[in-house]
Amino acid sequence: MSSRPDSSTEVSLATPDTPLYSNTNHLPGISTSETATPCESFIYTSYNSSPLLPSQHSGPCGEEIKSSPHSKKGAAYVRPVLLFLSVVLVAAAVVVPVYFVVIKHQHHESDIAKGTSSSDPSSVGSHAGPTYGANGSTVTTSDGSTFTYINPFGGYWIDDPNDPFNDGARPNSWTPPLNESWVWGTNKVYGVNIGGLFVLEPFISPALFQRYPEAIDEWSLSTLMAADTSNGGLSQIEDHYNTFITEQDIAEIAGAGLNWIRVPIPFWAIEKWDFEPFLEQVCWPYILRVLQWARKYGLRVNLDLHTIPGSQNGFNHSGKFGKINFLNGVMGVANAQRALGYIRIIAEFISQPEWRNVVPVFGIMNEARVAVIGMDQMTSFYMQAHDMIRNITGYGEGNGPYIAIHDGFQGLSTWAGFLEGSDRIILDTHPYFAFSGNSNPAPIATGTGVDAGGIWPALACSKWGTELNASQTGFGVTFAGEFSNGFNDCGLYLNGVGNAQDVAPSCSLYLDSSQWNDTMKAGLQQLALASMDALQDWFFWTWKIGPSSTNTIAAPLWSYQLGLQQGWMPTDPRMATGTCAALGVTAQQFDGVYQPYQTGGPGAGTINPVLVSSYGQYPPKSISGLTAGATQSFLPTYTSTSAIPTLPPPTFTPSPPSSVIIGNGWFDSSDTGLAATEVAGCTYPDAWDAISVAMPTALCPPTASAAASVVVTSVPALATSS
Repeated sequence: MSSRPDSSTEVSLATPDTPLYSNTNHLPGISTSETATPCESFIYTSYNSSPLLPSQHSGPCGEEIKSSPHSKKGAAYVRPVLLFLSVVLVAAAVVVPVYFVVIKHQHHESDIAKGTSSSDPSSVGSHAGPTYGANGSTVTTSDGSTFTYINPFGGYWIDDPNDPFNDGARPNSWTPPLNESWVWGTNKVYGVNIGGLFVLEPFISPALFQRYPEAIDEWSLSTLMAADTSNGGLSQIEDHYNTFITEQDIAEIAGAGLNWIRVPIPFWAIEKWDFEPFLEQVCWPYILRVLQWARKYGLRVNLDLHTIPGSQNGFNHSGKFGKINFLNGVMGVANAQRALGYIRIIAEFISQPEWRNVVPVFGIMNEARVAVIGMDQMTSFYMQAHDMIRNITGYGEGNGPYIAIHDGFQGLSTWAGFLEGSDRIILDTHPYFAFSGNSNPAPIATGTGVDAGGIWPALACSKWGTELNASQTGFGVTFAGEFSNGFNDCGLYLNGVGNAQDVAPSCSLYLDSSQWNDTMKAGLQQLALASMDALQDWFFWTWKIGPSSTNTIAAPLWSYQLGLQQGWMPTDPRMATGTCAALGVTAQQFDGVYQPYQTGGPGAGTINPVLVSSYGQYPPKSISGLTAGATQSFLPTYTSTSAIPTLPPPTFTPSPPSSVIIGNGWFDSSDTGLAATEVAGCTYPDAWDAISVAMPTALCPPTASAAASVVVTSVPALATSS
């Protein structure tokens, strides 16, 4: 694997803070100090030394370590003492961290009694104790297969059948374990998306779509698969859930120096309605499996609701390619009712104590097209969603997840001061050169060292660094939920099925990484490093691209895993630090201090009264996409009279002790409102294609009181029955 090109301006890569512990299941030198730096967390033991080291050498943080000038005098007396002390220190380094991290770890919720591991085997009956391992350890998966855990950065995994909610794992030395606080502005997100696993995209899983050439999105693919019973029907999608991402993938992500994953999920993990072709609920156990793998390897999760009824953006990854029917057009309000209901159900699940540490961020809607829907309309919706979620979780730090919203392709500065006084909202941006609309043929294979990457690395620094830093102050916590090495739009199906541009002759080089030389790889790595440095907190899109029908990765610019394997992604994301400055691009750096309300401190949840007055009405005062003169009160709506479809907890094999609380999928027992459903006797247009249909001219049901109960609802919108 090629390393970063040498240059006079190269940012040096720090030596991993924890050495390799080959073939061991011990955890020497684990520190769980929340504020410890990588060097502070390093514990000197006999594992950290070698008889081959010179008498004067550098320690893991660059300090000089010298032999004692009296090392030879009296050695016969000193060495036995040192040997005894080293044995004691090694034992303490192993036993003490394991005791506190694995056995005596605690969740933050003192009022919830959970099963915990015990040092006394007799106390757990037939249940095995916790299994754990660091670099070089062997992992045995649920099907009995094994792999070697490679993590040179001090990470360790924990698998505890007696406490499946053990949050003591850590992905690396510079990231706090799951059961310690993440501090925004201090800790850095080095993340990757698990794209294409639960929300199918043609360019990520091209072989699935190549089997059905008429399929352009998951809607059409599901329809065609369902009719193809001879080849398994919709079970082909479940096969994809089961095989596309494995436990070893998650382990490799931790081993790559990353500490977060962003997991896009569809609303049909909860339910679908009869007119929708999706595979209903089947992905949920697989989502839970990924969350448990993340827990095992110490990775935090940004759980992202990627699809919305009616489509929030018209893209193929919203469920159906085409028109936007969320808060837009005749079915806009009705689709938004369903969306709020699904957001509520997910929030209830991940706010349970068992999941809070693993899922600290909930992205409530991916890439809503604000230019179509309207900024005022989205602000009103987001205020409604914020209040609904915080009514479930409570207000302030530690009460439920951060709420992530996308910038809607409006630019980060548009969102400065958004919902001032709200409780823990994150702004998510997706900077891409590939989809900027300004095609630039500038080459990236221009050399090595300072010349690597041509114009692209400096462009990433100048275009993204200033804007991201300004948003940390103007808005609050801001991260890049997606970015890639796609400096062009080349890649099979990248622009959708049937788009010839992404496989044009000019793209041929970028469809096959086997053609790439060291100069090409150096340029791509420099672009990745510059992007990471500019964005600061980021999630690469995406971890894996599946092979096409010809068994080639035909969108290699978008695969972090392939880049690691073939040498154009950095083997340590910390290499990115200082890249932009080395390129001569500087920006005013955010000082890491947010306003208290932005991170759940004093004032969180007290939204500026002026904003409440402007955006507190829901549904919004006006809906886009209606014909001139339409009476908005006649819009079709649903009634909240259906049983709520809660998300079930996982099933563990073997079952944990009865003292372990698994939860029932619902955090707030006082939240008893029912779910949205169609009003009996009313006729509804196609919820996914209602932009051009005729506007209703009368209420349904015809009584004004009935209409009021479903159009002008109280907060939360779906927590009252009509």
